[in-house]
Amino acid sequence: MGAFTDPLSTVRRFTPGVLLCLAVTAAAVAIQTIETSMFGRPWLEALVLAILLGAAVRTVWTPPAGVAAGVTLCSRTVLEVAIVLLGASVSAATVMAVGPLMLVGIVLLVAVAIGASYGIGRMMGLKRGMALLIACGNSICGNSAIAAVAPVIEADGEDVSSAIAFTAVLGVVVVLLLPLIGQALGLSPVQFGVLSGLTVYAVPQVLAATAPAGAVAMQTGALVKLVRVLMLGPVCVVLALGMARRSGEFKRLNPMRLVPWFILGFVAMAALRSTGLLPGEWLPVIAAVSTALTIIAMAGLGLETDLKAVVRSAPRAAATVVLSLVCLFGLALLLIRVTG
Repeated sequence: MGAFTDPLSTVRRFTPGVLLCLAVTAAAVAIQTIETSMFGRPWLEALVLAILLGAAVRTVWTPPAGVAAGVTLCSRTVLEVAIVLLGASVSAATVMAVGPLMLVGIVLLVAVAIGASYGIGRMMGLKRGMALLIACGNSICGNSAIAAVAPVIEADGEDVSSAIAFTAVLGVVVVLLLPLIGQALGLSPVQFGVLSGLTVYAVPQVLAATAPAGAVAMQTGALVKLVRVLMLGPVCVVLALGMARRSGEFKRLNPMRLVPWFILGFVAMAALRSTGLLPGEWLPVIAAVSTALTIIAMAGLGLETDLKAVVRSAPRAAATVVLSLVCLFGLALLLIRVTG
């Protein structure tokens, strides 16, 4: 009888919090649907709305202790599973299609941008974790990078929510302004696609920003963007090493625990995609599941967030995001000039 009691008690422990996260997720998706029907596109995606709604609920109502386990499950484990599935969006063919010179350039750009953004954040007085989250989010792939890096550096929920909120808002602004910038600079469709892929946070946003410049710009932007996403794995490994060294556990570090399991899963999914073992017809389904799980995880993060702490860091965090993005634009234009 006891063998059946433990699983049931575990389900009971997690159910209230999971249901609360699902309710917040449903509300976020509903608002995004309304936005799309009214404006033709969502101005704030469900992922961001889930954080905002969760934080709003947490501000006006303190969930009982019985809810905490399920919320933590969503904000941690569910998020890690979503990151694994994100690996299916990257393939070796995509990476090689960029070309060796641009590939090296993207790696260097991401590395330099992370260092510069982190320095800006620290100069602005941000905590180490918050500065790292913003640096990785701006330099790699926005919300997905912030979500992936957070468990590696053991970031606070408030820092994660703040970083995602500020980068999300600025990401929308970038999508709107980028076509005007490309036109003002007289960039060719390929150059504009590269600029978009190097600076815009998410693949759908890249497609939205490059659409006015035509199919070539859209294809180039998506290609470059996916290579940036691939940098998520190496960056998380480097950060894991840094955390081990910082805590004094570097010499005792178990190599098998060096890389977080979800990053290994991310790489494994990319390998399956590259070798053709992952059927093409599965990719849209995997992408949809990854997106849904990420929204649920963001709802969990929002429910763990104290809005007062977010507001206190708002001016410094916003300034860091803006200055970091300006730095990223400068590096992207330099890379375009160097590679021709």
